Amino acid sequence: MKANVTLKVDSDLLREIRILAAEEGTSISALVAGQLAELVGRRREYDRARRRALERLRRGFVLGWKAPKSRDSIHER
Repeated sequence: MKANVTLKVDSDLLREIRILAAEEGTSISALVAGQLAELVGRRREYDRARRRALERLRRGFVLGWKAPKSRDSIHER
């Protein structure tokens, strides 16, 4: 289901939008809807990536670090 939305834009911007839509071979409505869908998609991708990164931070990283040997044990003779 689709819903109608009313936008107010500057007349100069509207002229440019009409030209852009014509060059793209689409309507202003389809052009705006496509841009909004892309914006929402990018936001969803960002949110997913953020949740994955935060989960990795909560789990922690296994770096294989070992405490260094003591000075005395290194220089045993």
